[in-house]
Amino acid sequence: MPAAVNLLADPVFSLAPGDRKTLPGLFAALARDEVRTFLRLRAHQRAAWHMFRVQLAALALDRAGMTAPPDEDAAWRDLLLALTDGASEPWSLVVPNRSRPAFLQPPDPGGLKWEPVPTPDALDLLITSRNHDLKGAMAADAAPEDWAYALISLQTSEGFGGQRNYGIARMNGGSSSRAMLGLAPAGPDGRPDPSSWWRRDLDLVLRNRTAPTVGTRGGPALLWVRPWPEGRQIDAREMDPLAIEVCRRIRLLDAGGAIRAERAGSAARRVEAKAFAGVLDDPWAPVNVKGGTPKALTLGEGGRFHYRRMVDLLTDGDWQAPVAARLDAGEVAGDMVIVAEALARGNSKTDGFQSRILPLPARVRRARDLTARLSTVAQAQIAEIQKADAALREAVALYAAGGDREGVGKPQRQRAAEARRRLDARADRVFFDHLWARIAAMDDSEDAQAAAALAFRDTLVEAARAELERAFGAIPCARIHAPRARTRARGRLERALRKANLVETAHV
Repeated sequence: MPAAVNLLADPVFSLAPGDRKTLPGLFAALARDEVRTFLRLRAHQRAAWHMFRVQLAALALDRAGMTAPPDEDAAWRDLLLALTDGASEPWSLVVPNRSRPAFLQPPDPGGLKWEPVPTPDALDLLITSRNHDLKGAMAADAAPEDWAYALISLQTSEGFGGQRNYGIARMNGGSSSRAMLGLAPAGPDGRPDPSSWWRRDLDLVLRNRTAPTVGTRGGPALLWVRPWPEGRQIDAREMDPLAIEVCRRIRLLDAGGAIRAERAGSAARRVEAKAFAGVLDDPWAPVNVKGGTPKALTLGEGGRFHYRRMVDLLTDGDWQAPVAARLDAGEVAGDMVIVAEALARGNSKTDGFQSRILPLPARVRRARDLTARLSTVAQAQIAEIQKADAALREAVALYAAGGDREGVGKPQRQRAAEARRRLDARADRVFFDHLWARIAAMDDSEDAQAAAALAFRDTLVEAARAELERAFGAIPCARIHAPRARTRARGRLERALRKANLVETAHV
């Protein structure tokens, strides 16, 4: 495919081997429930690609006064062209006239210092200090589709990248990230179904268009079509709440039929939104409302969607769930999944793409007082994990002290760190499976409820015992003291587990 690619006319997006769609054709296929995968989409690009498609479709439908997505390519072509006042250049990957906008590429104001970017993954937002998530600049034989995904990922999700490289407005500071938290209908593979997910979120977004907002409905929406004079900013309050951002100056070029890119810095961030701490009515952004200033979720360096974080986001009064993560009263279909994705970001780098997809069975979703049940049972499980953790810590510490009960102190307890980490990781893997089982059992008999609770406690007990045995081989202990140390450590673990009501005498 030549470099002069227009997304409205050229089939760019790979849905299956031999099946490529234009952007209007893709939207029509989504409306017809025909899209199951995007062959060339990389894992860390999924959230940005989904949010982009929903925002773009919602802007187009809202401008036309429509509430339902059409299922014909021609209708979508007209809707998208209307967003650019009939101009097709803003949908082209390469526009030789640099004073004109190209797809997600603002006009070049002139006088800038441009640097070459050889591949789309070198352009993409992913910055890793150890270059381990994705190897940099590897996609030398990239297709136009790869450049489109990289542009979307960068321009709608990037943070601060050093001097003259600013991030988007929809995050709490430059070293933050744009997080996604949402519900999605599950496909046959148990993962989000692209078509159903798009239609669900599109409907939610359109129905919430009249809600109070920081931005201005009908304000600047496709920011790449607007001139960007050096130092000029857009006030977030003037921007449409669904606006598609561009945070960097990028231009794609035709290099003998292949696409290459250039980038340049900017004197100021494109959107002035510092005062809002990322809270700009993003349909997918969890907001921390604790304290005086609401703030969008930051998944900091080393952060991940651990069970404690997920429980906080779903149940804690300190968090306001985004529109896309709220159950709608009319949702009566099958199983859904909870999708949580973000880049854990440090200072001008990321600490890895973090993703968690949790099945939400239909039976659980239809349960009465689901939020209250979720909070109650989740806190009970967290308390049980803490008890198992404390029991394991003391048992490992006693072994590290050679079985000398008087010799247990801070250094010995520190030796339990790896065993405790492994126990917590095991709990994290099974936490939500048991949580859903216990919530579902609340509508059954008392025996069923007791059995569901016991199953989780038994899992913790089994893991704690296994980690103690593993610690015997990992922690040095004088041979003369080892038999006594193992016996006393096992005894301490079992007594602590019984005292915590994690096991009954009959289970020891």
